[in-house]
Parts: sequence; structure tokens; C-alpha cells
Amino acid sequence: MDGVSVITNPTVSVRVTSTANSFEALRRFNRAITIAEFKCKLELVVGIQASCMDLQLFSSTDAFLQKLDDNEALMGSYPVDDNCRIHVIDKSGSGSGGFEDLSAVEKFQLPDEVYDKRSESVRSFLKKNKAGRFNEEKAAQKEELQVQRDAEEKLLAEALAPGLRCEVQLMGQPTRRGTVMYVGNTEFKPGYWVGIKYDEPLGKHDGSVNGKQYFECQPKYGAFVKPQFVTVGDFPEEDFGLNDEM
Repeated sequence: MDGVSVITNPTVSVRVTSTANSFEALRRFNRAITIAEFKCKLELVVGIQASCMDLQLFSSTDAFLQKLDDNEALMGSYPVDDNCRIHVIDKSGSGSGGFEDLSAVEKFQLPDEVYDKRSESVRSFLKKNKAGRFNEEKAAQKEELQVQRDAEEKLLAEALAPGLRCEVQLMGQPTRRGTVMYVGNTEFKPGYWVGIKYDEPLGKHDGSVNGKQYFECQPKYGAFVKPQFVTVGDFPEEDFGLNDEM
């Protein structure tokens, strides 16, 4: 024989876990994408920025195999098989899908000359991997992916409307019920956001962020979340027995 031909399924189903939450998601991916593209797709699954991800590969029996640390390599070049587990480590320590108002937090910024010398910074990551503004082709691809994600997010947002009852499932948090109060763009952060008035005081504000009132509700009943975490339907207010007579 002159050689051996190996036929591999072009897609693979993997289990995805992360340090940002406690649940496990099953997703199917194309083996022909690069690890950098794979990280971008994982953003919508685990809510962690691609530049802040470290990926670890585990077997179907959860035995550690190796790190997926070459952003230019194809996913299919790693021993990723069906039912393997990809564990995403968040190096930034950020949150989980809901908007956190950090406007009152004092911010520290390093001078550019000091930041350039750091080997573990995002800028160093981009230079090392010729990504972002340091690689025009990759920057164009990233912009295209962002446009695609924005379009998908817009479609999800268009299915929502103020007044609809909903359930909100943020990663690593219990399901919450409420009413959609606002859908659209905001001044505090780009993209589409959904303003929710929760049935219970489980929110963060009264419908205002940074001094701008997007909708009205009682303090601690309001929150903003991304459209992919909202499901609308016939979700009546839950009866917690607060009005039961003794």
C-alpha cells in the first residue's frame, strides 16, 4: 500500500464547561475552523471573551489530554472526538451574561510604555498571534464574525417586545421570571440589550443606567441581559404563598 486514508467526520460534538458557570453544554463544531475561530464561537456559549480564554481538552471519560493553545491550528489537528470535553478557563475573572454597572468603580490604567512590556496582556496576545489590528486579514475575519453575531443577536431581539412575559436564564444562576420592558440599543454598552422587570427584587436597578432611564420599575427589580438569555412565553407570576391566610 502507498498510504493510509483516514476518513474523519467533518464535525464533532463536544461537551463545553467553563470556570464562569457550573453547567455543561453539548455543542457541535466544524473541525475545519481554527482555534481562534473556535474561541469566538464559544463566546456565545460561555460568555467569556475569546482573548481571555485558555482551552483544555479532556477525553470522553474526563481524562486531561492537552491544552488547545495554538490559535492558528485547525480544530481537527487536535485529538478532539465526539463526547470529549472542552474546558474554558476565564483569565479575566469576568461575569456571566448580565450587565454589570461599573461606572462608579475607580479605574486604574497603565501607561502605554509599561503595558507594552507586559507579556501576558491582551496587546501581547494579539501581537504574538498576529491577531486584531496586528493582522489585517484576521481583523477582517473578526469583523465579519462580529457582523454575523450582531445579525444573529438582532434577530433574537426582534422576536421580543415590551410587555411580553419571559424567563431569564443567566449562566450559573437560577431561572428568573419577569416582564420585558425594553428591547434595543443602549448608551452603556454596544449591541442589543433587553430590559427586564423581575417579579422579585433580584435585579440591579430601577430601569436606569448611568443616569439614563430606559424603563421604570421598583429599585432592585430591573436588569439588562442579552437576548439569547431570554425566553418569552406564558410565564405567570409564581405564587410564593405570601398571601395565604393562616
